[in-house]
Amino acid sequence: MGTYRIAVLPGDGVGKEVTSGAVEVLQAIASRFHHQFIFKYGLIGGEAIDRKGTPLPDETLHMCRQSDAVLLGAVGGPKWDKNPPHLRPEKGLLAIRKEMNLFANLRPVKVYPSLADSSPLKAHIIREADLLIVRELTGGLYFGKPSGRRVENGEEAAIDTLLYKREEVKRILKTAFELARKRRKKVTSVDKANVLESSRMWREIAEEVACDYPDVELEHMLVDNAAMQLIRNPKQFDVLVTENMFGDILSDEASMLTGSLGMLPSASLSTTGPSLYEPIHGSAPDLAGQNKANPIATILSAAMMLRLSFGLNKEADAIEKAVQQVLTSGYRTVDVAKKGQHVVSTKDMVDEIRATILDDEAIFNIMAVYA
Repeated sequence: MGTYRIAVLPGDGVGKEVTSGAVEVLQAIASRFHHQFIFKYGLIGGEAIDRKGTPLPDETLHMCRQSDAVLLGAVGGPKWDKNPPHLRPEKGLLAIRKEMNLFANLRPVKVYPSLADSSPLKAHIIREADLLIVRELTGGLYFGKPSGRRVENGEEAAIDTLLYKREEVKRILKTAFELARKRRKKVTSVDKANVLESSRMWREIAEEVACDYPDVELEHMLVDNAAMQLIRNPKQFDVLVTENMFGDILSDEASMLTGSLGMLPSASLSTTGPSLYEPIHGSAPDLAGQNKANPIATILSAAMMLRLSFGLNKEADAIEKAVQQVLTSGYRTVDVAKKGQHVVSTKDMVDEIRATILDDEAIFNIMAVYA
């Protein structure tokens, strides 16, 4: 039995609904495996702007630092689109990544057999695809200075700076190689070395790091080719590692292998404190409050939390296998449903996953693996 402190940041839009569902599933895990999860709630994003005047209040950051892990929903929405840059909800997300040293974003992409027909891609292309995107999270264009608007020769202009330091690149590459050692021992380093100096440095460092991992295969791939290959033959990939913006784009593209953004969890690892877990989807304001959002990405993010932050592997397996069993039984939220399939609400999906975890026969089958 263990006691774990979890900071919950629901955020905006559907973030509130999906984090609520993940908390219910974690409470089921606590009941089944005799753990105690202590949840504390904080503000981030648009709601934090409305209530506190900043997208990341100091008290939220302090609470997160005092926790064992952080569970985040989503931020943003059209309500704040016209705010000045420092009062945009996304600034809260960027700030918490920087302040908590969340340098490595892990985005697993695994195609469930029961959802093979939900993808816009042909089933034979995506079936058995299982890859991990490792995205550098605290450098690159999203954080480089200078950034902003200015006037050049009397004309309005905008500038963003892509800056990476050697140690930042080396750190994320080492993370990718370590993860590949636990998988199929292949790293695909994605860059734009034919154009960008930052990518040429990235490629050089990748070659240096690879020397410390002779058991892991390294290949280089330009980002435009990687985007194509993800659609053409995703099964060729094991671990993809790349810089911040490329990883942002490629992981959203990869979500279509599973049929929906609502299926992909993520973990953001810290060098100095608690890690953060969140679905890769946004706040989906058009679905907010309608009980339609897919909670699975957030629930699977909670499973990643159990495994990576708390070392609770069988508990994480229980969540993942419960999700798989519910999908195999035919339950679908609207984003992954095909014509004629049984469409359920956010709450119904959460209830089914929770009930599976609490079912004695189902949990016996899961626990048998550890006997």
